[in-house]
Amino acid sequence: MKVHEYQAKEILQRYQVAVPKGKVAFSAEQAYAIAKELGGTVVVKAQIHAGGRGKGTFTDGFKGGVKLAKTADEAAEYAKKMLGNTLVTHQTGSAGKQVQKIYVTGASSIAKEYYLGIVLDRSKQMNVIMSSTEGGVEIEKVAAEAPEKILKTWIDPLLGIQPFHAREIAFGLGFTGEAFKECVKLVTALYKAHEETDSTLTEINPLILTEDGHVLALDAKMNFDDNALYRHQDIMEMRDFTEEDPLEVEASKFDLNYIKLDGSIGCMVNGAGLAMATMDVIKLEGGEPANFLDVGGGATTERVKNAFRILLSDKNVKAVLINIFGGIVRCDVIAEGVIAAAKEIGVNLPVVVRLQGTNVDKGKAMLTESGLKFAVADNLKQAAQMAVASVK
Repeated sequence: MKVHEYQAKEILQRYQVAVPKGKVAFSAEQAYAIAKELGGTVVVKAQIHAGGRGKGTFTDGFKGGVKLAKTADEAAEYAKKMLGNTLVTHQTGSAGKQVQKIYVTGASSIAKEYYLGIVLDRSKQMNVIMSSTEGGVEIEKVAAEAPEKILKTWIDPLLGIQPFHAREIAFGLGFTGEAFKECVKLVTALYKAHEETDSTLTEINPLILTEDGHVLALDAKMNFDDNALYRHQDIMEMRDFTEEDPLEVEASKFDLNYIKLDGSIGCMVNGAGLAMATMDVIKLEGGEPANFLDVGGGATTERVKNAFRILLSDKNVKAVLINIFGGIVRCDVIAEGVIAAAKEIGVNLPVVVRLQGTNVDKGKAMLTESGLKFAVADNLKQAAQMAVASVK
């Protein structure tokens, strides 16, 4: 689950991570009042779940989702231009995202920008703190063009972060004096926030050194482990459904793993690995998958029916490929769900089904005798070829 910048900073402040003062606004009037409260000169930031806001462009031609306002009136003017407008960045795609709230924060005098982020390194089974003197730009760009400028500090999960870890990072970034101490304190607090909130990504870009020598988290991004949210009701309440794809939100209600893609062949599969393989084979045969949809190992007729309904709600879907391995779930149960869903919804698209495993012959017979126009394949390659051909 993702949260907005202002929400991430709210969480980080609980752990004494130093951030500039700021408040969220939903109108130009609120932006004006907050700017007045903060002293007039502020930064107005569009709040969407995407990076690259500062370099983004609104669909009406207004440039930049991050603006420096020297007066409260100017802050209100920027708020008017952003709120209700659609911002397009390199991460939103061409459709962009509508700005429904803005963050008004105090302006900081920046002497130097840095990068600081925490993520899980699966190869080492440890969290890694990545830091760099190249802040304010995409870390992927730094990694590609100057990987030597990224310092990596791995944290043993049994020991947790130690003082020497934070000092190593502060030294690596070149801090001295009081700024060094502030950086050590911030890194330690940031890691504690990351661990205790079950965050999967905590990123400060940029981390800044102000002209008067203080270290601040100027921006903040946090993503959280969905499976751990039951432990964090306060964070769960921060979820912004308007920032998520409606079909993905609907799928989450039924514990379905669904991610919308840009292709035309809808996929329904049981098991994440099999789902990935199914999408790969579709592409190898010249098609494009419209989604990732894993109905899980314990799929029931009702669950399959809901999955089918969500899959077909995507207007880009021109054909459906159902690929099921009947291990935990029987093939005849899947067939029953597919038939029930097709009859209830009234499917007019080509549906290719590949079943393998427990009760496979019974499942195939049910599909063939259903009176519906299912194309039953014997293997995945054949299923993909039939699905691609039906679209073309």
